[in-house]
Amino acid sequence: MAAPIVKIEQVSKSYHSQGQDTLVLSNISLDVEKGEVISILGKSGCGKSTLLNCIGGFEQVNEGHILLDGQEVKKPSKRCMMLMQNYGLLPWRSVQKNVELGLEGMNLSKSEIHERVNDYLEMVGLADRANAFPSELSGGMQQRVAIARALAIQPEVILMDEPFGALDTFTRYYLQDELIQIQKREQTTIVLVTHDIDEAIYLSDRIFIMSANPGQVHKEIKIQGSKPRDRSDSDFQHYRELIFNEFQFTNKQAIEYNI
Repeated sequence: MAAPIVKIEQVSKSYHSQGQDTLVLSNISLDVEKGEVISILGKSGCGKSTLLNCIGGFEQVNEGHILLDGQEVKKPSKRCMMLMQNYGLLPWRSVQKNVELGLEGMNLSKSEIHERVNDYLEMVGLADRANAFPSELSGGMQQRVAIARALAIQPEVILMDEPFGALDTFTRYYLQDELIQIQKREQTTIVLVTHDIDEAIYLSDRIFIMSANPGQVHKEIKIQGSKPRDRSDSDFQHYRELIFNEFQFTNKQAIEYNI
């Protein structure tokens, strides 16, 4: 069996503030297989985004190790790209130039860059908006540009931190379907942080539920069945109820988590 693309071994992370250490992550271990989509699900403050930042090399762990394709993660690299809610597009650059951004400095000719950018803009359905600027695009289109930019670099792993959280329901569903098709074509490995239980079930091969204070992996759930999934079928509802029960929701919490 091939080694996992991401290996997290007994990772702990704390922050020092006002003379006191606060433990945010405690003894987390999990593997992510190549071509897999996993979701990290948990309440606010459980350390989901901190863990994602550690995988990407944006923050360093205090204990344990994180390996990307067998090499320890010590700093950010183009092998592992981050997508966030705010898209991160440069407003003074066109769609074409925003997607080119990650390719600058790579050993590619102008024609190779142009061809690669066009391929990925075509993939996300924005080839006809290559000369537009971010301010001329909807939120959903801006997120598709951000996805194209990440894919154009051809990273080993894409990290997503609530990537569709700021979008309306219909746009979010549309982009979830787009992401499934793109991931199937590219065999991209994706680690997704989300508050949305339905999103996690719809997109993921496995879900890791985190508990808080400090953040720990509480449960792993393997999601059976092919994608795209039917949100109304009994299997989907089974996973939804299973996760719902894990969190022991109050009515207030159920609203917060889109139940």
